[in-house]
Amino acid sequence: MLETSARLLRLLSLLQSRPDWPGPELAGRLGVTTRTVRRDVDRLRGLGYPVESATGTAGGYRLGVGAALPPLLLDDEEAVAVALGLRAAATGSVSGMEETSLRALAKLEQVLPSRLRHRVTAVQSAILPLAGAGPAVEASLLAALAAACRAHEGIRFGYQKNTRRVEPYRLVHTGRRWYLLAFDLDRDDWRTFRVDRFDTPLQPGPRFAPRPAPAPDLSAYMSHALSSAPYRFQAKILFHAPIEVVAEHTSPTAGRLEKLDEQSCLFHAGGGSLDQIALYIALKGIDFQVLEPAELRDHVRALAARLARAGV
Repeated sequence: MLETSARLLRLLSLLQSRPDWPGPELAGRLGVTTRTVRRDVDRLRGLGYPVESATGTAGGYRLGVGAALPPLLLDDEEAVAVALGLRAAATGSVSGMEETSLRALAKLEQVLPSRLRHRVTAVQSAILPLAGAGPAVEASLLAALAAACRAHEGIRFGYQKNTRRVEPYRLVHTGRRWYLLAFDLDRDDWRTFRVDRFDTPLQPGPRFAPRPAPAPDLSAYMSHALSSAPYRFQAKILFHAPIEVVAEHTSPTAGRLEKLDEQSCLFHAGGGSLDQIALYIALKGIDFQVLEPAELRDHVRALAARLARAGV
């Protein structure tokens, strides 16, 4: 009985980790036969878990939506992450979730082991939240977007007085704003949308087969999309310092870093004006060289001259 109970918990954890599981793959993970998997699935259903099955040669299972929320299994890292996320949401970073987040947090912390509660408190005590860091986004909108990304369901919405039809892929949070990475069907290209600029409710669309990602490194792709693409001026800066050192003084939304060697790196960034870029890189306190554009070199020299005159 103990072995069966432990296997059921393992099966439930696997079903919660991703949307679909072929029967033979589940059997392999659990070290049992597909017949045993079917019996264990029936036991989970008897406990109230809405496990759906698909017919076919291999068969498959997914954890569906039931009438009530069944218990969830969280490992230590997941529990800490959820607790920290709920605390952040309770501060008002996502509008409409403050009270609900506090209720959920109270339930979670009531059952957290002491070692995990101490970890959450230690991390939280080192964080100083500042209000007004960015525009608030409705919790219901974020939840709907996340569900569409996970289920590979197309959506339609109003964006800056235009209607957009997209295939949503990822939600991105920069610490100040929420963005949606999606494939725009009308423009036949990848686009990044600020979620706080959606001006009509989401309308569901048809399911879609996932496309190949726009780049192997999505983090670098999003960094470029948010820090360079929207701006009039594009700059390439050579920093004479290890990329790890420069990364401590920049953020993914400010520019994209590219390692050259152990002692230098490139910084790709954009800005609305050359003065803005010149001031930003000059304040890093790191030796640098302007590679592109040539006009930026003149702005850096002018800035250096002004600073020298101010120090006289």
